[in-house]
Amino acid sequence: AAGAEAIVAVGGGSPIDTSKAIATIITNPEFADVRSLEGLAPTKNPCLPIIAVTTTSGTAAEVTINYVITDVEKNRKFVCVDPHDIPIVAIVDPDMSASMPTGLCAATGMDALVHAVEGYITKGAWELTDMLHLKAIEIIGRSLRSAVAGDYAGREAMSLGQYIAGMGFSNVGLGIVHSMAHPLSAVYDIPHGKACAMLLTAVLKFNAPATGEKYREIARVMGVPNVDTMDEATYRQAAIDVIQKLADDVGIPKSLSEAGVKREDIPFLAESAFNDACTPGNPRDASKEEIIAIYESIF
Repeated sequence: AAGAEAIVAVGGGSPIDTSKAIATIITNPEFADVRSLEGLAPTKNPCLPIIAVTTTSGTAAEVTINYVITDVEKNRKFVCVDPHDIPIVAIVDPDMSASMPTGLCAATGMDALVHAVEGYITKGAWELTDMLHLKAIEIIGRSLRSAVAGDYAGREAMSLGQYIAGMGFSNVGLGIVHSMAHPLSAVYDIPHGKACAMLLTAVLKFNAPATGEKYREIARVMGVPNVDTMDEATYRQAAIDVIQKLADDVGIPKSLSEAGVKREDIPFLAESAFNDACTPGNPRDASKEEIIAIYESIF
């Protein structure tokens, strides 16, 4: 109605994702019902130009082909994937994230780590994206604690780390950490990054048999010594442990019940997760029953 020629999106993942949906519908009016954009959207036209100014260090929405919308009527979040929605300009300036509260810095920073880790082990991963994801894991692993403590250099490093992770996973997709986190945010309003962080190591345990030697490299770039002398079970556990230690150090809750989740809702959460657009990319195929078991393991 305003006749805008461009959209300037300032904020974290939610405002940038909202701008992607609006900008897409403006140039593709046949998708006026945003639900019709779920999954790989068959739009014909590039979206209205978006200038994205990120104020958090987590989602990398400013450089990805993905966006997430909440369907409040059905209590669910759904993922839209569309190469037509990438902002034409991304401004990633650590000054914009310097005032993030501690909790938001921790949650968004862990979201960036999940992007890098899931992108590294997803079915679509390959050498070029592995390079991006391992560098992102390294940067985040050494920077998130200081960023949460308010150190500017840490915030600056996290701005770069989350951006690199976005450049990677936008090309290869994610997995069931994100699938399982989306309904937690939709039903309980748990911040997305916190939901992802709570689920990460539980999902990593489930995925381990389908990851080859990749956990060794995760452990290596996160600073675990002597990984080349470890057997498979040891380096896989070392990777899980070093990631959990980081989550603990930045104050991520360990249990779903602590975050207000009700056990009777787990079947609904699992059904939503199973049908999520991120699920097919998981390195190990997961049934609804297995997703229920993962939720239960950290309840």
